[in-house]
Order: sequence, then C-alpha cells, then structure tokens
Amino acid sequence: MGEDRFYYDQGYSLDFLEMAFRTDRRKLIKNPDGYGKGTSDCGDAVGIFLKLKGDRIESVTYEVDGCMNTNACANAMAELSEGKTIDEAREITSGHIIGYLKTLPPENAHCAELAIEAFHLALSNIERNKKTNQ
Repeated sequence: MGEDRFYYDQGYSLDFLEMAFRTDRRKLIKNPDGYGKGTSDCGDAVGIFLKLKGDRIESVTYEVDGCMNTNACANAMAELSEGKTIDEAREITSGHIIGYLKTLPPENAHCAELAIEAFHLALSNIERNKKTNQ
C-alpha cells in the first residue's frame, strides 16, 4: 500500500500508472513488419516493433531504456495505434499520448515525443519494406 500511495500522492492518473507499469508489450519480436528507434537528449531510448494484419497494425511491442515516463509513453502510443491503418496511425501525435496519460509531468513531454519519433520511424520502415519487396 505504501508504494501505491506514493504514486497516488504524486497526482498520477490511473491511466498513467497502468501504462507506466504495464510490461506485456516490452519484448522484441522476430521479423517485424516495421522497426524504428529513437534516442532523446536525456539518454532514454525506445525501439518500436510493428506487426501488420492486412492493412492494420495488429500489434506494437517495444524495448525501452529509460524512466517510467518513457515506458508510459511507449505503452500509450501502442494502445492508441493498435487496430489502426498506417495512414490513421500517422495522425497520432505526442499530444495524443500526453492527453491519454492525463498526468505526464510537463517536464517529461520529451518522452512522448521520443515514443512518437520511434513509432513514425517504424511506420516509414514498413513503407520502405513494401517498396523493396515489390
């Protein structure tokens, strides 16, 4: 109870806490349809792995080397993008991640930008792979 109370006392939303501590998407996958990696000035890094089913994003997994804010942002990005087409997914911004989490500290907005950067690199990788395989 003491550890939970600490986070609640900090004013984090339940959405933020779920995304910060959820770990089921933290995994490497073999042969992703798209991969992108970003590194921020603070040293945090996010690698995004995308799998498609038809023209939709079936699953998003990631690897993170960073703080709980970066993990929360990567998870929220995955939550927001699964089931979308590539064109729909391109519309997702760091503002969407921040809105989803509700309580990402403003000084950690760069974590949302990092997740989006890696995600957009993975989307671009899908398109490059499609052109190469034509």
